[in-house]
Amino acid sequence: MPQPQTDILEKKLEKLRQIIADCGSALIAFSGGVDSTFLLKMAVEVLGDRALAVTARSETYPEREYREAVRLAAEVGARHITIASKELEIEQFVNNPPRRCYFCKKELFTKLTEVAREQGIERIADGCNADDVDDFRPGMEAASEMGVISPLKEAGLTKEDIRTLSKRMGVSTWDKPSLACLASRFPYGKKITPEGLEMVARAEDFLRDLGFRQLRVRHHGDMARIEVPKKDIPTLIEEETRRKVVEGFREIGYNYVTIDLAGYRTGSMNIGFERRGKG
Repeated sequence: MPQPQTDILEKKLEKLRQIIADCGSALIAFSGGVDSTFLLKMAVEVLGDRALAVTARSETYPEREYREAVRLAAEVGARHITIASKELEIEQFVNNPPRRCYFCKKELFTKLTEVAREQGIERIADGCNADDVDDFRPGMEAASEMGVISPLKEAGLTKEDIRTLSKRMGVSTWDKPSLACLASRFPYGKKITPEGLEMVARAEDFLRDLGFRQLRVRHHGDMARIEVPKKDIPTLIEEETRRKVVEGFREIGYNYVTIDLAGYRTGSMNIGFERRGKG
């Protein structure tokens, strides 16, 4: 007889606790998203003050999300520090090849290694989960090279598992929309610029202020391609909302504003790349 889903989830959770306990002390790469917040919550529960959250502040990380990360770290009772990340000083990152995330994560984990050494912390952990193994994530290669562990992935916890457990434990991010670095809004091969990042951040904040939660604004020069869940497209094209979005985006710097009829999905910039092959 198959095991009840609750039993399977409890076994995964117990495995996660053991992985964290075996660390002795852990630095959590903390973005304030669903995964890293749950991981930090568990690290604080298991390790107490031997857990440390570190958030990297940069132009690719929305200011709105940074403020939220500060609040969430306090909510789970974690020690929390901020460092500066300088992705835009890395030529390989700015040129935006398909392996862009490798160079970003390599720089981040190098800095986190320095912090861990200064703080006397034994392990560095990120929030990758079991679903991430099926996605194209060059950053995971950098994590492996730098000895960074992924306790959620190792415990077999999927995004759905993490949301379920977060809700059960009262973690406020249980239904938080998925997030990603602002650089992911640029087509591969198009340079990532401070000006473009600022446009994307302002455009996405504009849509959130209108009440949209899950969204992406893909940056195609002076054209914005908006992705929202299919159920939200009718709301987006209502006359008053449509007018506000067009006017607001033009003030930001977009001459053309489009809606992607395929709807929101992660990794939409990978479509052409995947067709050509990843080799």
